Amino acid sequence: MEIDRRQLRKRFPHLTQEMEGAESKVSIESIRSDTEGGEKAVSREFEGYNPDVIDFLRRCGNGKQAEEVISFLLKKEEISRDYARRLRRQLREKGVRSFGAKKEVDYYLRQAGL
Repeated sequence: MEIDRRQLRKRFPHLTQEMEGAESKVSIESIRSDTEGGEKAVSREFEGYNPDVIDFLRRCGNGKQAEEVISFLLKKEEISRDYARRLRRQLREKGVRSFGAKKEVDYYLRQAGL
């Protein structure tokens, strides 16, 4: 897909500025000086959180377990055939840890500081 510079600037002004070397700025909304209070605020991060397929795969100890998770979620129609195929390919080519570090028992409780 080709797009001329003028059209790019009009449709994506901030992206164009970034691409042309303009300085990027990120504003900081707040600063926490109380570490314990900050950690408790972050612990609400998992409220209502619903794990996805990657979360389940990160709990697996080996490829066989990961394959079982993919098959189960596919059977329950929680993932598509195409997504299952891509997950299996990644599992086969890169291994179970390519989905992330292993999440041990009580992972979310420890992350929440409970």
